Amino acid sequence: MGAGGTLSAPASAPTPAATHRHRATALHPGAWWLWALALGTAATRTTNPLLLALLVTVSAYVVITRRPHAPWSRSYGAFVKLALAVLLIRLLFTTLLGSPIPGTHTLVTLPEVPLPDWAQGVRLGGRVTAEGLTFALYDAMKLATLLICVGAANALANPSRLLKSLPGALYEMGVAVVVALTFAPNLIADVQRLRAARRLRGRHDKGVRGLLQVGLPVLEGALERSVALAAAMDARGYGRTARVPAPVRRTTAALTLGGLLGICAGTYGLLTAAGGTYGIPVLLAGVAAAFGGLWLGGRRTVRTRYRPDRWDARAWLVTASGVAVAALLFLAAARDPAALHPGVVPLTAPTLPLWPAAAVLLGLLPAFVAPAPDPAPKTAVKEPS
Repeated sequence: MGAGGTLSAPASAPTPAATHRHRATALHPGAWWLWALALGTAATRTTNPLLLALLVTVSAYVVITRRPHAPWSRSYGAFVKLALAVLLIRLLFTTLLGSPIPGTHTLVTLPEVPLPDWAQGVRLGGRVTAEGLTFALYDAMKLATLLICVGAANALANPSRLLKSLPGALYEMGVAVVVALTFAPNLIADVQRLRAARRLRGRHDKGVRGLLQVGLPVLEGALERSVALAAAMDARGYGRTARVPAPVRRTTAALTLGGLLGICAGTYGLLTAAGGTYGIPVLLAGVAAAFGGLWLGGRRTVRTRYRPDRWDARAWLVTASGVAVAALLFLAAARDPAALHPGVVPLTAPTLPLWPAAAVLLGLLPAFVAPAPDPAPKTAVKEPS
């Protein structure tokens, strides 16, 4: 440039050998999802806010240390905001509509709106008790923790690589899920890019007016990506299937449907006290039948995998750490339910149980065994002439 300054040469693009080496050493994306879903399952076994906060801290630390520098990895913040919105909405509904939990510590008394006889059991306004708000907070924190764990999986696992690892029978459904998962990060990146461009031009980028003026370019970019994706899928023969005999198709449908029903029944048995005896056997039988149906259904897909991801020892360690957290919290919930579900009537301060907290810390293992992400690519830097 002129007297104002010069631009240094941008960093060179990664070589094909470096890219292949990174793919060979990267962790399998399925391991990240199994780890995150196991932490989310552990969150469903407790309403202790200290344990739930510890689960959120563990997932956040792993995301900070092992999140790659990619557009789809920026969705973690959006999931955190969604979890905070869930907390606020639940507390707001409890304040306005009341809570079934009886309480003696009245915080505020709102004007109550009289309702007709057919709306018995529902009220608007009235007493807002500390016990009711505390119960709503504990229950909402469980759902918020589950959302944050799903956000951690979105930020750590490459969706395109995850699609390559799906069974052939789930390929078409997996494409739809991957497109849906990558839409939100791309949308967030487009909004941030357009708002930064408007600020550089001295234009307004906040409020309803700024949102409306940014929305049209974002919609245009989404439509362009959709057309490009459709053209790429059509060029690659998406939707093409092979011919299989009719008995194989019927067996595949029976195994898949029966397996899904078994998984639902087994999961219901695990979540209820009455179904604890039959929950695990029915769940295992359902999983086995579903895997058999998926294996047979994969014969209809005529496609090859280019450089498939390997499930190595690190993937086993990451998955095992999450499964260990879930299993130990299941055990803790069965042996000491009072520690994992603090009472609100009478209102008492929650305590942190030691060995369940130590079990949650096992979820930090991926921060040490998973490969570190590549450094962020360097951009052109302005230097004085």
